[in-house]
Amino acid sequence: MSTIRIGIAQINASVGDLEGNEKNILHFVEMASRQGVDIVSFPELAITGYPPEDLLLKPKFVEDNYTSLKRIAKKTAMLDMAIVVGFVDRSDDIYNAAAVISKGKIAGVYHKNYLPNYGVFDEKRYFKSGTECPLFTIWGVPVGINICEDIWYPDGPCMSQALAGAQLIININSSPYHAGKWRFRERMVSTRASDSAVFIAYTNMVGGQDELVFDGHSMIFSPRGELIARGKQFEEDLIVADIDLRSVELAKLHDPRRRAKMFSPQAVSQVATMKVSDSIPAKKRPRLSPGIVEPLSAVGEVYEALVLGIKDYVHKNGFRKVVIGLSGGIDSSLVAAIAVDALGKNNVTGVFMPSQYTMPESGEDVQKLVKNISIKVLTIPIQDIFKYYLSTLSEEFTGLKPDSTEENIQARIRGNIMMALSNKFAWLVLTTGNKSEMSVGYATLYGDMAGGFAVIKDVPKTLVYELARYRNVKDKSGIPPIPERVLLKEPTAELRPGQKDTDTLPPYEILDPILHAYVEEDRSFKEIVAMGYKEDIVTKVISMVDHSEYKRRQAPPGIKITPRAFGKDWRVPITNRYKG
Repeated sequence: MSTIRIGIAQINASVGDLEGNEKNILHFVEMASRQGVDIVSFPELAITGYPPEDLLLKPKFVEDNYTSLKRIAKKTAMLDMAIVVGFVDRSDDIYNAAAVISKGKIAGVYHKNYLPNYGVFDEKRYFKSGTECPLFTIWGVPVGINICEDIWYPDGPCMSQALAGAQLIININSSPYHAGKWRFRERMVSTRASDSAVFIAYTNMVGGQDELVFDGHSMIFSPRGELIARGKQFEEDLIVADIDLRSVELAKLHDPRRRAKMFSPQAVSQVATMKVSDSIPAKKRPRLSPGIVEPLSAVGEVYEALVLGIKDYVHKNGFRKVVIGLSGGIDSSLVAAIAVDALGKNNVTGVFMPSQYTMPESGEDVQKLVKNISIKVLTIPIQDIFKYYLSTLSEEFTGLKPDSTEENIQARIRGNIMMALSNKFAWLVLTTGNKSEMSVGYATLYGDMAGGFAVIKDVPKTLVYELARYRNVKDKSGIPPIPERVLLKEPTAELRPGQKDTDTLPPYEILDPILHAYVEEDRSFKEIVAMGYKEDIVTKVISMVDHSEYKRRQAPPGIKITPRAFGKDWRVPITNRYKG
């Protein structure tokens, strides 16, 4: 046999929803069967969802996941198809594993060799590393199966399996998104395919899970490192392609590196072969359409990640509607537009809470925004409540000048109102603070930070503007949702007369690069100054970041879109006297 039809099912799995994930896997198996697929693969830990975290410490959870795997095998017994699916295996310990299902049986299992333990990953906390990388003879074809991190190592399981005779490598993943990551993946997988002279089918998860978003973008590469198929971003998809196994033999004949002495028998000493099935039976195969989906633009992919992140966080946690405090500023306007795209206009409510410091233009911009995106808005003035607070505290504050205390009281009044609406109507509060503000603590604890989900928590302010412009250009209705004046006016918290963000912070076009260097690249004070920034500004920014850790620990979760987001990526002690 020279041709085999493979399918990649990039599904949206929910952590802990074993029944729902099982149902979705069976749905995609049926779709693959109708396409005449011979082997279909599903993502890493597709049965449990990823990452299951401390659910893995519950023996019943691990047992139930294995029961689900056996049911999948039983329900697909009549299909002429091999199924590769991620699950948790338990023997002497628990393993991040891939099962090969054929003819109603679990015909073989692979245990992940390399366990990531950096960034958002904690796999060594839970799993034991596998020590073998077997080959599976599926329909007479030697197939190597490995999991996510395994493929990132040039001399890892992929190479060992290829040297042992694999013609196809199936790598199953739950690889979280950050901006531009797909380029790194494609370059890496292309290199592995050409170095190993094999086809590689890279299967990735899609969907939102807490602060993570999985972007799908599954792909297939030829033995020459050429892209054959690419799936959609941020959507479930079934990618199907026919691969010509004869090209593997030809690629190997033309690649003398495989004959080098360095590739000794030890490289394949851990490779055993498990027979799964013989040659493929004849069956009807429908014609395939071209399978390379063009990727989104750099800003477009971030926008769609935020849309998917909100949608899944809201729905998977049992909410139906959200509420957003609208100020007439760029951050809340963008969050409202994203929320409408994710949840629909009928599930989004805005709240405008003007004070004596709110400019008339802000109210006008709120009204224009809500008209453009067709959502309901509640107007709840706070000036009387604020006056009552000041009156109540007048004796204690006697002789003291107004400062940030009075400003923060206003923010906390608004936060209190938002949470009251949340309690009364079961609305999830979406906060609107961006990464620039969260980095330097330019936010009020229990005020504008109060809420259930921080949509743009990992989005720098300069990128907020790019996303807003993208959304306006993307709109096909002829009515850009975000008013032009919102894009042009100077940012302000409107907590005192004439207030501007630049009263407290450097301009965002200066602040954001400094934050990128310090937060995401861990550059020192001297290094950042050497990049051309003034010493006093760098000193101030670093000090603000360091002294705001206690605030960030109390902030709601938000969607990760940069390589290093506050949360699991950032584990800096609150009590910390180091100055670098």
